[in-house]
Amino acid sequence: MAKITYIEHSGTEHVIEVKPGMTVMEGARDNGVPGIDADCGGACACSTCHVYLDDAWVDRVPPKEPMEEDMLDFAYQPDPVKSRLTCQIKVTPALDGLVVHIPEKQI
Repeated sequence: MAKITYIEHSGTEHVIEVKPGMTVMEGARDNGVPGIDADCGGACACSTCHVYLDDAWVDRVPPKEPMEEDMLDFAYQPDPVKSRLTCQIKVTPALDGLVVHIPEKQI
């Protein structure tokens, strides 16, 4: 299991143990983390699972694929460096300790 910290816009933290092979979005959705809507269910067809990677994790998470880059154009206030769609981040043991910040809202 990898511990992932989801930080709401208000500052409330949710530390969740997520099974390797799942996505960061599935970990949030399955544990009721507010602010991760995941309207498309993980198909990379919306931007409602948008988060900002914590500074310490920007270079440690696998890079974005072109489809994710395209969908981030529809996210609320995307950051070219820190914004990610959690449905596109597969959990591995290397992501133990990952911290993500949930935006004020999803579009």
